[in-house]
Amino acid sequence: MTARPDDMPQTLILTRLDGPLGAMLLVTDEAGAVRALDFADFESRTQRLMRLHYGATPLVAGAPPAEIVVVLERYFAGDAGALSTVHWATGGTDFQRSVWRALTEIPVGETDSYAGLAARIGRPTAVRAVGLANGSNPVGIIVPCHRVIGKSGALTGYAGGVERKRWLLDHERRWAERRVAA
Repeated sequence: MTARPDDMPQTLILTRLDGPLGAMLLVTDEAGAVRALDFADFESRTQRLMRLHYGATPLVAGAPPAEIVVVLERYFAGDAGALSTVHWATGGTDFQRSVWRALTEIPVGETDSYAGLAARIGRPTAVRAVGLANGSNPVGIIVPCHRVIGKSGALTGYAGGVERKRWLLDHERRWAERRVAA
């Protein structure tokens, strides 16, 4: 789903989840919208992005919405399309949110370049700015910044590490291939 306007949540709920790529941090708001999904070994990044986007909004430990846990389990079990049902919302600038929305338009099992993403949002000369926005995406996996690769096809940086990026792309390609074969 596309992000709703950057309304300020009253509380942010932080949950630690286990996944096949290691422990993850899930941040949701009081309405159950995902505000961040990142790997636990990058907790300082998550904390920084939450302060940047939501200021002094309290970040408290709590249980995640059950439906988000189910969707993530389905995704990691091979149903990459499950992520399209997740309601997410972000702070950030209008430009950043336009890049993040465009990321969700890259089909599962496919990739795009930074230049392609810039063209997708109607800003073909903003390749560097698109790269910066992509790198500051707080809702990893759900908003699939891992699907952006270098123009040459090389796996470029990923906040969770290039090995995780490779795993995610391989995982989604296998799912997409099975879907086409069915």
